[in-house]
Amino acid sequence: MKPEISTEQQLLIEEEIIRKTKNNPEAFRVIYERYYKPIFLFVLHRVGQKEQSADITSQVFLKALVKIDRFTFRGLPFSSWLYRIAANECNNYFRENKRSRVVVLEDYHVENLYDDMFGENFQEEMRTRLPGILQRLKPEELQIVELRYLEGRPFREVAEILNITETYAKVRTYRILEKMKKLFVGK
Repeated sequence: MKPEISTEQQLLIEEEIIRKTKNNPEAFRVIYERYYKPIFLFVLHRVGQKEQSADITSQVFLKALVKIDRFTFRGLPFSSWLYRIAANECNNYFRENKRSRVVVLEDYHVENLYDDMFGENFQEEMRTRLPGILQRLKPEELQIVELRYLEGRPFREVAEILNITETYAKVRTYRILEKMKKLFVGK
């Protein structure tokens, strides 16, 4: 059985891999193999089509490889940078193709959102009304909800992916929750 490595150790390993990649693009293979599946799923949950998601994911890794020399460590996982690129590529795809976002909504996602919005009551009504409420959000609002509640990312990572401060990520999230509450109660 493999011993668990700490987050700090993981970040040091990633930093070493990135350093090697900056000098030798062949080292990027480790990054690709490690993050392809999670990035692909991230894109797929937004686009909803496997073939298009694979194309966008390829673009994400191509851009990451080309721009790897611009990456600097800020104490966050390297994946945060990849997710930011992926989010931007998805947004470009929607803009260029005039396509609508897809939201994959599991029961536990509803429960997490519900808990932060209401606490105890209205869970079944929330489950049926939430898809309509999510459709009424702006794309950037929906992206924050997805990152925070559907993917369970901490505020720090949400901030890094969206290129905003952690405080602003929290403020935006709670404003969006308030907006969703108002939409839910019909005000």
